[in-house]
Amino acid sequence: MVKSRSEMVEETRSKLIQAARRSFAIHGYANASMDELTAEAGLTRGALYHHFGDKKGLLQAVVDQIDTEMADKAHALSAKEKNMWKRLLAEAIAYIEMALEPEIQRIMLRDGPAVLGDPSQWPSQNVCLGRTMEGLHSLIEAGVIKPVDTEATARLLNGAALNAAMWIASSDDPKVVYGKAVEAFRHLANGLLQTPT
Repeated sequence: MVKSRSEMVEETRSKLIQAARRSFAIHGYANASMDELTAEAGLTRGALYHHFGDKKGLLQAVVDQIDTEMADKAHALSAKEKNMWKRLLAEAIAYIEMALEPEIQRIMLRDGPAVLGDPSQWPSQNVCLGRTMEGLHSLIEAGVIKPVDTEATARLLNGAALNAAMWIASSDDPKVVYGKAVEAFRHLANGLLQTPT
């Protein structure tokens, strides 16, 4: 069966993103060779420039893919919790825990911010922010947490989780830092409860 143009475009994009993801994870953004990356994908540099503009555009596509995967994974893990409050905490803590993964450390938490700027401004972060705001709104309506401004609180909670993840990624002992970060995050978040635990 002959592939449609849109299928061929998507296949080319996917090959480049996967090759870049491997290269960025192993070598880092600065040391990743575009010639080696495109050769691994069986494509030309022209294909890279056509689909992503430049190396930075390719990094953005890789970051978007990983960020979506992280958000989906954190959401799926939190869905196992029956209690709304525990679901909200579980999602944030799952995000923090992913900072222990070397690919996420290098691409999402070190190279991404260095090249693409403030992660809280990345388009993909709007999904996480919206999800957190919805959760907070439901918790306020249920009387579980204090009546706070949901956008401000969501931004602060998400920012705390992001900064905890970045701290883990840049530390000499990520597992020790992870334990400290999660404990502190729980204490901060518990301050929102009507009846702190």
